[in-house]
Amino acid sequence: MENIRKQNIVNALRDYCDRYDSQNKAANSLKNVSAATISQMLNNNWELIKDDMWRNVAAQIGYKEEKWEAVETRGFKRLNKYLQDAQDNSLVMAITGDAGTGKTFTIKNYIANTRQAYLLCCNEYWNRKMFLSELLTSLGRDYTGFTVGEMMHEAVRTLKMQESPLLILDEADKLSDQVLYFFITLYNQLEDECGIVLCATNHLCKRIERGIKLNKKGYNEIWSRLGRRCIELKGVSAADITAICEANGITASDAIDNIINDSEGDLRRVRRKIHATLGQMRMTA
Repeated sequence: MENIRKQNIVNALRDYCDRYDSQNKAANSLKNVSAATISQMLNNNWELIKDDMWRNVAAQIGYKEEKWEAVETRGFKRLNKYLQDAQDNSLVMAITGDAGTGKTFTIKNYIANTRQAYLLCCNEYWNRKMFLSELLTSLGRDYTGFTVGEMMHEAVRTLKMQESPLLILDEADKLSDQVLYFFITLYNQLEDECGIVLCATNHLCKRIERGIKLNKKGYNEIWSRLGRRCIELKGVSAADITAICEANGITASDAIDNIINDSEGDLRRVRRKIHATLGQMRMTA
């Protein structure tokens, strides 16, 4: 791996470490990365660090070589506003939006630029211990040998020690009932001390409402703690897509119209179409 790429990773790593109180906590938040390795990278002692480790660190801190100009779309601005409000005022809320509206991108951007804000990208296969291990890892805490109860206690203790922390559960609709119940525990123990945001598609609200109708354990409690509503983000507008196209080198109105018409309001599709269009432009240049 060339040195210029390593330096770019180091620059991103330094910003990542600044989000934590110490390099040790930053290292604990990364899997299979020691504090010594972090120190060597930051101090330009690279001789003994293998390329696989560089790639591992880059992937976990969110560093990418690909050049992509992000645009503050309508949804980006609105979601940022809600996240900041939740963190500043220790609010608990559920925010929903269609797939491809840029929720995860916006959340990761917020996390990368905000101290004491933590993200869990939820998965269907998580059990309670996996959920808590991911939470403690994001907090930079070592949980070796802990029981589930001790892990929860450590997570709550760590968040209570911080000023205005924020916990974001992205794709929260993927969590099983047993793991989703942990939201009640976190709320009860962190009320008015930590902001908690559940972010998902509108399936989350439908699932909760269906659970309430079926009188399923915990669902009414979850709904109550969310203020009995989900905040719904609006879809991607033509103006949003136009701005993204122009920021990434596509200015011809016919090309932009083609991308708008083909994207179905999905920003992932927009990105693919922009990539394909730029490729075609280079081939015909």
